[in-house]
Amino acid sequence: MNTYSLPSALAEIVDDFQALTEPERLQLLLDFSRDLPELPERLKDHPELLEQVVECQSPLFLTIETEKNDAGSPDSVRLYFKAPPEAPTTRGFAGVLHEGLDGLTATEILAIPDDMPELLGLTRAITPLRMRGMTAMLGRIKRKVAATARLQS
Repeated sequence: MNTYSLPSALAEIVDDFQALTEPERLQLLLDFSRDLPELPERLKDHPELLEQVVECQSPLFLTIETEKNDAGSPDSVRLYFKAPPEAPTTRGFAGVLHEGLDGLTATEILAIPDDMPELLGLTRAITPLRMRGMTAMLGRIKRKVAATARLQS
């Protein structure tokens, strides 16, 4: 798969990872970990609104919301993650997905290939269990987006 089939923000992230050596890729993943936005206040005190991705080694919770756009425009999907600071790999994966997917339409998110995390070039640097965690995050996002889209139609 090439990055041409990915939305532009995600394609740019993948290109950035692919341009680096393995140690540099790990550093970039840590940068994404530090850049993961905090939960908005309305979600901080309501853990029941977040869904745990149990496939992740570290506790990671996420939810999505759709924003209504002007008439005729598709709704955009907003992503929210909660991951502990002591889990930089998990936070980094969440940061990549947040930066690459937040604000896209449901159709754009659902079109992302399930194996997209492998394009980051981390399969030798990160344990297979952690890579499955990122794949599970993407899968959970896509399932939630698909379910929301079904409810809205």
